[in-house]
Amino acid sequence: MKSHAPLNGSQLRTYHRIFQHPISHNLAWSEVYGMFRQLGDVKVEANGNTKVTRNGQFMVLPPHQTKDVAEAQEVMAIRHFLEKTEAYAAGPDELGAHWLVVIDHHEARLFRSEMHGSVPEQILPHEPDHFFRHAHNSRDFTRGEEKPDPNSYFEPLAQALLTAKQILVFGTGTGMSSEMDQFVGWLKDHHPDLSKRVIGSVVVDENHLTVGQLLAKAREFYSNALPSPV
Repeated sequence: MKSHAPLNGSQLRTYHRIFQHPISHNLAWSEVYGMFRQLGDVKVEANGNTKVTRNGQFMVLPPHQTKDVAEAQEVMAIRHFLEKTEAYAAGPDELGAHWLVVIDHHEARLFRSEMHGSVPEQILPHEPDHFFRHAHNSRDFTRGEEKPDPNSYFEPLAQALLTAKQILVFGTGTGMSSEMDQFVGWLKDHHPDLSKRVIGSVVVDENHLTVGQLLAKAREFYSNALPSPV
């Protein structure tokens, strides 16, 4: 199963808690199992182990004696597996597609292909309550406050965009207050080849625009940006 299968509310919360800091010690195994069934192929082997396959990679989890995934080592193993298998496995018709990213401090929504009837894929920051909370009156964090590592949010997003031919980014705000600007700048440093495929970043009022309106704006942008046929 492809990594872009949509997660429902409880599955998204489980995904989010796997990346929680400090590590959660009361993750329900049944919820983790349900999340894996949505994200990949799950098989319970004869010895009781659970084998999870996602995007060509797999991990094996031992039988659970309790209802929770309580061991920090196992939580970290699940976390790392999710991170390394996040890349979207595109089919031949989707390679080189035009993509739209709509991003803010709380979530990123991805729209693939030509955006006709597209369904968004959500990639959530792992600590939304204090992710990218910038220190006021301190542009360089001179009071010793460190900016949270953006990799846990931006890296899965970048991996999901690897097959994109061209990328358009919508966001709110500008500069340090804009997750869009932060992401575009991060791409230049961490994925320079991918950043070259970003053909535009546009400030929008996404809270007052429907998905249809966002996609209409994206199609208009692409139609104006792409060269006209000779």
